Amino acid sequence: MREFKRTDRVADQLQQELAVLIQREIKDPRLGMVTVSSVKVSRDLGYADVFVTLLGENDAERVRENLGVLKRAAGFLRSQIARRIKLRHVPELRFHYDESVLRGHHLSALIDEAVASDKRQDAADDASSEDDASQRDDDASQRGDGEPQRGDGEPR
Repeated sequence: MREFKRTDRVADQLQQELAVLIQREIKDPRLGMVTVSSVKVSRDLGYADVFVTLLGENDAERVRENLGVLKRAAGFLRSQIARRIKLRHVPELRFHYDESVLRGHHLSALIDEAVASDKRQDAADDASSEDDASQRDDDASQRGDGEPQRGDGEPR
């Protein structure tokens, strides 16, 4: 079995070329800082699903606007790719917003919150166990026995 499929190699090359082209060749001022996170090419090389993320801009309106700019520039990008990569047929580009980064940040925040909650709970448990121990010591000193007591109150 081959180690790398042709579609995977084409997808990697497309990702690299698109990242450079989007950054340097598209001059639309509405386009923010776009990162090409991954590319998936169909088996027949007819379509390439390009997943992008936006740096610091995660509201739905900005995402929609940036995807619109990229979709309008798809023909230009495809022609530039045809010049740079030797392919008999350059795949049609379909742009999608990659939400995995947002989901990752959200999950990371949830994990941090859970860890902080556990630490607060542990600190509260430690404080209450120290209070219980000092309460037992106070009870023994108030009895004035002077002898160590067993758990049932009888001298040892």
